[in-house]
Amino acid sequence: MTDPGLHPIPEQPEDGRRDLLARKWAYLLGGTVYVPLVHADFEVELAALLEDVCAEVRGSDRARPLLAAGARLVELNCASGQALTITMDVLGKGLLALPELQSVEELAERVVSALGALAASVVVAAQNATLAQQESLKMSLLKAVRDAKYNLQAAQARFDEVATSSASGILVADLDGTLVTVNAAAGVMLGHAPDELTGRDLFELVHPDYAPVLREDYRALLAGGVERIKQSQRLLHRDGEPVRVSLTASLLRGAGDEPSHFVTVVEDGTELVLLQNELNRQALHDVLTGLPNQQCFSTRMETALGRADPELGVTLLRLELDAFAVVRDGLGERAAEQLLVTVAQRLKSVLAGEKALLARFGGAEFAVLVENSPGTPDPAHLVRELLHELTEPTYVDGHGLALSISVGVVDRPALDREVAELLREAHQALRRAKANGRGQWELSHPERNRLDRETDAVAAVMPGAFENGDVQARYRPLVRLADGAVHGVEVLLSWDPPEVGELSDQQCRRLAETTGLMLPLGEWLLRTCCQQVRWLRQRLGRDLRLLVSLSPHQAADADLLTRVARVLEETRFPAERLLVELPTPGLVADLGKTRDNLRALASLGVRPVISDCGLGGGALATVTDLPVRGVRLDGGLLDGASPVVDLLRELPGLVHRAGAEVLVDGVTTAERARFWVEAGAELALGEHCGAPCRPEDLAAALDDAGWRTP
Repeated sequence: MTDPGLHPIPEQPEDGRRDLLARKWAYLLGGTVYVPLVHADFEVELAALLEDVCAEVRGSDRARPLLAAGARLVELNCASGQALTITMDVLGKGLLALPELQSVEELAERVVSALGALAASVVVAAQNATLAQQESLKMSLLKAVRDAKYNLQAAQARFDEVATSSASGILVADLDGTLVTVNAAAGVMLGHAPDELTGRDLFELVHPDYAPVLREDYRALLAGGVERIKQSQRLLHRDGEPVRVSLTASLLRGAGDEPSHFVTVVEDGTELVLLQNELNRQALHDVLTGLPNQQCFSTRMETALGRADPELGVTLLRLELDAFAVVRDGLGERAAEQLLVTVAQRLKSVLAGEKALLARFGGAEFAVLVENSPGTPDPAHLVRELLHELTEPTYVDGHGLALSISVGVVDRPALDREVAELLREAHQALRRAKANGRGQWELSHPERNRLDRETDAVAAVMPGAFENGDVQARYRPLVRLADGAVHGVEVLLSWDPPEVGELSDQQCRRLAETTGLMLPLGEWLLRTCCQQVRWLRQRLGRDLRLLVSLSPHQAADADLLTRVARVLEETRFPAERLLVELPTPGLVADLGKTRDNLRALASLGVRPVISDCGLGGGALATVTDLPVRGVRLDGGLLDGASPVVDLLRELPGLVHRAGAEVLVDGVTTAERARFWVEAGAELALGEHCGAPCRPEDLAAALDDAGWRTP
């Protein structure tokens, strides 16, 4: 495209008629054809071309510019028949009317001559452009043909190279089965040179027992009934022996997508069978220890149950290394893997005299199935042998390692039981053993298993019940012992699942801890009770305290302070009226972030309380070392012997000297209340103080005359 700047804008006559003519020309052309310029630039272009035409009419030596003008009109897409007609009509009339040309002799003839020259230049330029396009197209076609031939030759060369170097046998046959190409691998597989096979019938190379069926398969492939043939097959070696191969056949299509040849690829079936066997072995065995995995163990266990002695039966054990994560995280994966290999070897040595199946289930868990014989030791003796063997130190990378194991045992179950059911019972026993501490074992018990399954089922549906609003808050009064006044409330969890009955606060918390629900459930409970009690404080004008207990998981939660602070800010509940109870075992053992959380809560203004203090000196030391503001005592200890009662009478004084107040739970009678008043305790919970109630009944209960108020 020519730069508009190449044509300087001509000086216009004073009356501006030529300018108007150029605008009219541009307007009419612009409404007819597509012009690759904005309209203002198009007008500039046509004004320059109009100056060339006027110069031609005046008789100036401007033949070359008119040739250039025609070429420029072609470039501007103004060379169509309609566009040329508009140009001739506009300029033919307009040039005759221009005042600047009125002095030209024989003006009409000069205008016709100039327009003819312009039209001729447009036609010539259009023809040249067409010829140039045709020449370019011809060159492109020639290049495409040349490239296609080159690509065909390259494709053929690549095919030859692939066929020559391929480890798989490749046989190309025409549609009647005559071989036209055979690579070296196919020749080696069948004991022939490739040229010895070329020209032979493909189906002559197939074992006679299979050739007719394979021929029918190829006919179906040609007819389009199947897209590809893939099957195990037997070909004939030169010496007449069958060769097991994996055969894959498809159609090679030519021009018009018409079938032209069969392409058959064969692979040595012997290696494939060996590979398949190895893959099957790996799929059923643990790669690290070489032991059967859970899938293999389950299959073999089913067989063992079917052949076991009806009287002696079998013994099933599930074992897990205690604190295996400590080795893995502390010494690395390599040390952990070596330890697992050593454990597998030691288990084998203990069970060497028994007809036993040993497997690794993943992680640090193993399983053992013993087909009992008259000499098989009882489960307790067998477990002791295992524990003794595994607690002997083993050296890994210079480190002496010895881990205890937890074991779940199912002894002599009915032989018609399902494998999955027995494995589940063994796992339940293992869970109970781990809950009792490290190095423990548990024997499966039908009734206990049933209860565990029921508990697990309830725990599994608890998150859904929480989402549906079925888990609710309950409140019980916190009474000041000195005068019997209601000093605050404790919030409890309550849930009444169908076919189970109402669950207590402690039951709800244990279930929620099992599934990890306790953190969101605990935050919801804190928010709910802060809102409820704040509303009651405003309605009743009572300065009520709120007591909330935390589970061990909550107490060690790294986000505990954030959760509590967020709830206090949202509900605008005064921090100093909130008592948060943390479990003492985590504080004494300094587990997780429990101690840090207690200090953080105290700095927030919340009053920390510790529970389960009992008579332990460690708990009293915790009260002294940490900013504890309250201690919950178990009132049920009054049922103990006289020395215990005497010690309980002294305990509140010890707590007071540590700077905390005493809250007694389990105050069931007026007599027990008097005991604790005399002992110096401040607050009490229990049946004597009031039963838990629903949120909607809380206000009425606080107004009840049966509860003394300040």
